[in-house]
Amino acid sequence: MGPRRRSRKPEVPKRRPVTPAAGAPRRGPSGTSSRQRGPRRYRVLKEIRTLQKSTALLIRKSPFSRLAAEAFLVHLFEDAYLLSLHAGRVTLFPKDVQLARRIRGIQEGLG
Repeated sequence: MGPRRRSRKPEVPKRRPVTPAAGAPRRGPSGTSSRQRGPRRYRVLKEIRTLQKSTALLIRKSPFSRLAAEAFLVHLFEDAYLLSLHAGRVTLFPKDVQLARRIRGIQEGLG
């Protein structure tokens, strides 16, 4: 038997990252310049400043409260349905909803 040979992997030269030429504008993903110029840019910045200063609600109260109520009810019914499955039933009963609210307690059950 002859001496063992180690297999050597060929060395691959490291690639250098391609940088844009000096003075060339940097482009965003859509091909536009990353810096906006003109009145539109200043209008957007002005709107940001005014919104940051104000304390007014940006979402109206009634749609937001409906959304919160829907999220609460969906989560409650999910928990109640798991309790009905645990009891070996497929039908959701009022006692399942009551038990889900009782298990949640005051903090999550809203009273």
